[in-house]
Amino acid sequence: MCAKGFGLLPEILKIHPDSPDDSLLRYVAEQIRSGQVLGMPTDTFYGLAADPYNLKAVERVYEIKSRSRNKPLSLLIESIEQAEELSRPLPEEFYVLARRFWPGPLTVIVKASARLPLKVTANSGNVALRVPAAAIPIGVIKYSGCPITATSANLSGERECTTAEAVRDQLGDHVPIIVDGGIAPREIASTIVDLSGEADIHFRVIREGAIPTAQILEALNLQ
Repeated sequence: MCAKGFGLLPEILKIHPDSPDDSLLRYVAEQIRSGQVLGMPTDTFYGLAADPYNLKAVERVYEIKSRSRNKPLSLLIESIEQAEELSRPLPEEFYVLARRFWPGPLTVIVKASARLPLKVTANSGNVALRVPAAAIPIGVIKYSGCPITATSANLSGERECTTAEAVRDQLGDHVPIIVDGGIAPREIASTIVDLSGEADIHFRVIREGAIPTAQILEALNLQ
């Protein structure tokens, strides 16, 4: 089912990726806190940014992407401390990997705190977290006072977007604002490591991306 659009082309809001203007970051944060879903750059591909505690906004993310409701949404956060607020007691491996690779393109799946809406976790009991090495999303998280969703700003099954123009071309009027932070710094997705302990597996690499599996094993002294 196609997502319902707004009937107008999205506003393209240019923000410098390395030295973003605080007033623009506050504006973006206000839009997210008001329930909007925006296209926004990360340190990998462009993503769909929404307030994970706003259930209407979360549902809108699924609609825009035509994404299965059985697939949880990953979240961008600003610190290890914020990860502790969003998860159950974290395993030691989490701290080893977070201190080594954050900020950066490592997504870690852990047990979710009960405070996170089930719609975000897709009733899985888990949440995927990442601290991006990018000034725009970190600033938006800071000013919004909450994590933001991080799923890629593209239709499910289509190519991920590395520019604001690509997001506009693919999503059209389905988002009201696209933050233009220039070309994505890399064209490889984040590496995903599962530390949730599902199926009695201590940890596993779900997707090898920007961080090679060998570096993960080395950090955990498993090589």
